[in-house]
Amino acid sequence: MTGGQTACFRDVRIGVIGGTGLYSLDGLDVVETVAVETPWGPPSGPITIAESSRGHKIAFLARHGPSHHVLPSEVNYRANIAALKSLGVQVILAFSAVGSLREEIRPGDFVLIDQIIDRTKGVRADSFFTGTGVTAHASFGEPVSAALRALVAGHSGAVPAIAIHASGTSVCMEGPAFSTRAESNLYRSWGASVINMTNIPEAKLAREAEITYAVVCMATDYDAWRESTEPVTVAEVMKTMTVNAANAKALLLAALPDLEQAAYCDPAAALTQPEAGSMQYAFQQPPEKQAAAAGRDKLRFIFPTYFGAK
Repeated sequence: MTGGQTACFRDVRIGVIGGTGLYSLDGLDVVETVAVETPWGPPSGPITIAESSRGHKIAFLARHGPSHHVLPSEVNYRANIAALKSLGVQVILAFSAVGSLREEIRPGDFVLIDQIIDRTKGVRADSFFTGTGVTAHASFGEPVSAALRALVAGHSGAVPAIAIHASGTSVCMEGPAFSTRAESNLYRSWGASVINMTNIPEAKLAREAEITYAVVCMATDYDAWRESTEPVTVAEVMKTMTVNAANAKALLLAALPDLEQAAYCDPAAALTQPEAGSMQYAFQQPPEKQAAAAGRDKLRFIFPTYFGAK
């Protein structure tokens, strides 16, 4: 199935993005697997559409591809978000492996971050508006959804063996190398809780696309700051990966009924209300200037309301 320049809306309102170690959804019936082509190219891989026992559809996408073949800086974040939006996704719950910058956040713990510090280096395409001739500025003071975080936090009991921290600040670095000790200690001095390589621009693009977004950060290790241990290695990260993936799936399945209720059955759409329609006042040019913009067709793919159906 190819999206082309026209959105392929399927009323799949919930999307899940799996990070390192989380490459599939369990406990749901797979309906189909779709390959979506967007104006920004293909996403990281095919999107699996599954159906819950309550009859609602959930889309799953592995951020790094089904075989983890895409480096963090090479992920086509725009295509990933645009592909999910084209299916009808209004809410994204993402999962991401992170390093801990705090003693109390132990390997295996989860953190529902509420803030992000961007330490990427400008090599990632981080806006749908770049090169389109349309200027827009999204609000990003609160980079993740408080309502979605609270909904997920309410199901912490599904994984009683670990701590799920209800808030925290993530540093998003470029990678693929891990931090030096000096960098790690700098981030700790800023009050950061965890560090990873993928929250940016994923969260920014979800906000531009008017999608409610939150990310569950899964600690795999203590970052390089902890001098009592050796600096982080891939081998150390992999030790906790299998357990983290199992706990992530347990948390997702526990939260899913409430998430479905909020996304599909709540007439007030309280969960998605802050993000839905949030870009309507973000555009700076008058309509006639937008109409002449070279990238209008691209933007129509995710903004048919603002740029008109083709």
